[in-house]
Amino acid sequence: MFPALETELKQQTLPDPYEDFMYHHLQYYGYFKAERGSLPNSATHQHVWKNNPRYLLSGSFGETADLIPDPLQKEKHLWPTCLSSTVHRQIEAVNRDSLMLSSPLLKSRQLLHDDLGEVNSRLREPRDLFAFFSSSGPLQAPRWPIECEVIKENIHHIEWVPPQPEYFYQPTGNEKVPEIVGEEKGTVVYQLDSVPTEDSYFTSSRVGGKRGIIKELAVTLQGPEDNTLLFESRFESGNLQKAVRVNTYEYELTLRTDLYTNKHTQWFYFRVQNTRKDVTYRFTIVNLLKPKSLYTIGMKPLMYSQLDASTHSIGWRREGDEIRYYRNNTEDGQQPFYCLTWTIQFPHDQDTCFFAHFYPYTYTDLQCFLLSVANSPVQSQFCKLRTLCTSLAGNTVYLLTITNPARTPQEAAAKKAVVLTARVHPGESNGSWIMKGFLDFILSNSPDAQLLRDIFIFKVVPMLNPDGVIVGNYRCSLAGRDLNRHYKTILKESFPCIWHTRNMIKRLLEEREVLLYCDLHGHSRKSNIFLYGCNNNDRKFWLHERVFPLMLSKNAPDKFSFHSCNFKVQKCKEGTGRVVMWRMGILNSYTMESTFGGSTLGNKRDTHFTPEDLKSLGYHVCDTLLDFCDPDRTKFMQCLAELKELLQQEIHKKFKELGQDMDLEGSWSDISLSDIESSTSGSDSSLSDGLPVHLLNTADEEGAGFASTLQKQPAFFKNSENTSSSMMKNEKPRLNELNGRDKGTSLGPSKMTTLILTKNKERMQREKPGFTVSCSPKRNTNPSQEPAPDTKPNWSRNRYPATKGGRTTAVVYPSLHIYTYP
Repeated sequence: MFPALETELKQQTLPDPYEDFMYHHLQYYGYFKAERGSLPNSATHQHVWKNNPRYLLSGSFGETADLIPDPLQKEKHLWPTCLSSTVHRQIEAVNRDSLMLSSPLLKSRQLLHDDLGEVNSRLREPRDLFAFFSSSGPLQAPRWPIECEVIKENIHHIEWVPPQPEYFYQPTGNEKVPEIVGEEKGTVVYQLDSVPTEDSYFTSSRVGGKRGIIKELAVTLQGPEDNTLLFESRFESGNLQKAVRVNTYEYELTLRTDLYTNKHTQWFYFRVQNTRKDVTYRFTIVNLLKPKSLYTIGMKPLMYSQLDASTHSIGWRREGDEIRYYRNNTEDGQQPFYCLTWTIQFPHDQDTCFFAHFYPYTYTDLQCFLLSVANSPVQSQFCKLRTLCTSLAGNTVYLLTITNPARTPQEAAAKKAVVLTARVHPGESNGSWIMKGFLDFILSNSPDAQLLRDIFIFKVVPMLNPDGVIVGNYRCSLAGRDLNRHYKTILKESFPCIWHTRNMIKRLLEEREVLLYCDLHGHSRKSNIFLYGCNNNDRKFWLHERVFPLMLSKNAPDKFSFHSCNFKVQKCKEGTGRVVMWRMGILNSYTMESTFGGSTLGNKRDTHFTPEDLKSLGYHVCDTLLDFCDPDRTKFMQCLAELKELLQQEIHKKFKELGQDMDLEGSWSDISLSDIESSTSGSDSSLSDGLPVHLLNTADEEGAGFASTLQKQPAFFKNSENTSSSMMKNEKPRLNELNGRDKGTSLGPSKMTTLILTKNKERMQREKPGFTVSCSPKRNTNPSQEPAPDTKPNWSRNRYPATKGGRTTAVVYPSLHIYTYP
């Protein structure tokens, strides 16, 4: 039919030229040793996926995840870009749909297509070459700074659910306050030789950390009767700098600060050996920095016994008595320290026990989980595992893309995105447990999970700061800075993890709408779980950013507290992920804060959270997403009405504090929300802000011009801030204007009311805009696929069954506006 085409086909070789080149190239350099017919683990499953008789997946993150039909019986072959102009003219004369050649020689899986099915000259990523894990080989070993000594032991803990609730400790008021003795009067039984502080900075890393022979830092026992405890923390996420024995069974402990800083002592995780049963030990941590702590209201430390784990399958549990958190009177002249003291009785003689601030979740734990996903023939079909970037130390930062293969390019393009991240603060391991619960559910075969994968594309970064997690930092990366204050950075080399995360989301926004962004954190001073969001200045979507948190509080009433949520955007939080993503255009942009302690709500009141509690919250996030996108708007409108009522009550409360209770005749809705809410109770951003440690000297030498250049913002932030500024011109009247605080005067009640009504008379006469929703049907819940049920709200929970049988009936998404906003 096409003589010129047949001539060029004869010149083609059977293998795809690009694939053939990449295989030989990587084999030559020793990076890829698998045979083409037996690709390892995840690549094998991707190979099956690509040759599925119904679908071929294209693209990587940032590209449209369109799918090209590919029946094995009648393959459609794509136009090679290398054909001559004569052949192109011949082919263009024929309808594209009629071009169905039987020869396999033209087939190329590397060409990209747009939504209209037209050929794009770019090549897609070679999927078979991205197999991170090998079922026959070891995991990627963590890389440590070369200053860190690391013991050659594999630390592993079993997961366990306590059979009974673990209640808070009830202070009696008679708890002992030990006097800090120090090493002058005590005996040092464990001490790290050298700890990188603020006077140094990260230079290089290697697997295993410091070279040479690993010293034994614990004291040498003098015989079987020597009852000195043997301390150790030179393992993943461990953090203990010094232990001083001040009495037979009493020890003072000093935590190591975050590497290359002199701050952030909160997280602890260490091991003790040579224990004695039925003896009361006392441990006192002497250099904590936060003046307030959940330990003051009854939070207990965690203990893990290896003998109990091996013989009774008992894991981490809350233990401790005579718990006291108090100020240390021995100051170093720079900043006050605080102490945590508790007593403990070990369950066995000669046991190995661990203590921790919260349930550890290490980088190796994450890799084991990802290995199981990559080796799953089912999960690997809808979960793509990629490298987002590498950290300063060279550890991989993983990116997961989770979605079901779409049926048409149009359906794929209509999918909205959801972005979740965790562990930007390495000592907040509660974020990893919520993330694990979310991933367990979204990767399951539950009908709800399948429906979510049909509707959304999930972009997940489960561990943003692997370096900090590995070395046992509480808040910082190896740059010595809090990454959650630098999302506006242009310093790609100093803050690679967040720079690439922000860039990935920026590219995602250019491709599709992002419904929700949520960064998972831990909180050291407040109970329960709650969200920080961003007040929306657009009247069209007034209070809409609060609907998702309110729904979540109804779905998890014994864990999630809506009253603890806050939506004020403070200037000191402008560099956080939550605010930066909101400035980029994601209305539902949140920081999820999970307590280190437990709940004050419902059936879980006064009990500690377990990993299962946090994992169930990850499920509730999925459940709430479906409620949020329910085509029946009843729940959404019910929450919106409830929010308006709550806000009106709060405004009346504010006016009472001003000394006047009045009826504002409806104009209450125009008062700025930022003046109603107090500031968030997060950490002081100034503690870890500024340039990376290794650039400070350079900045001092070069002067202010160098520093200002490093701190300037990318262009797309300037545009978003200009837009925000224009919106602020029409912002609602602020309460500080109403009470005259800016001028140092006070307005009377009548003048105050007049001012409010005058400024907002025209605005209040407008109709409140409505909005329409088009979404996939709500699902039919399968209780067998969900965690144990919690207390559920009284609102109606209609479920619409999704058609799944054989996937023969395609669900059309003409315009998938799922309560999303510009």
